[in-house]
Amino acid sequence: MELWDIYDENRRRTGRIHQRGTRWNPGEFGLVVCVWVYDGKGKILLTRRAPQKTAAGTWENSGGAALAGETSLQAIRRELFEETGIRAEENEFELLETGRDNNAFYDYYCLHRQTPIEEIVLLPGETDDCMWASFGKIHWMMRTGKICRIIGHQFCRLEKELRIRNMPKFVR
Repeated sequence: MELWDIYDENRRRTGRIHQRGTRWNPGEFGLVVCVWVYDGKGKILLTRRAPQKTAAGTWENSGGAALAGETSLQAIRRELFEETGIRAEENEFELLETGRDNNAFYDYYCLHRQTPIEEIVLLPGETDDCMWASFGKIHWMMRTGKICRIIGHQFCRLEKELRIRNMPKFVR
């Protein structure tokens, strides 16, 4: 059973807890974190959603909900390690954007890493494959429905910032 902090509309913790899978009340928000891992050579790390998950078989970046008591940075550090085995210190993550929808605040991060694919450790039940994908391949995967739709939208919003960090010699 996962427990999440409940935030108010101003992103202040309310002191109450939400249980995963239960309905959110109006004015209650959770915290979701995502990270785009880039290699500095024009590629982005993607993982594939395991068969038992919603949107099974689609590709995405790492992320998930912050657990009760976690900060955004603690949550993204944990999620990245759980889903890929990649360890990073909190100060290595760069916040790209924050957002909000009906029941969640979102923090979108990026992280520079050159982890060989054979060193990625997938989490059974969460992820079942991974790849380093170029920007062109990601666009092809979006057109062909291979990337989770919401992740594709996120990528399009953040693509310019990711290109600047990932391919600095080409973007001036």
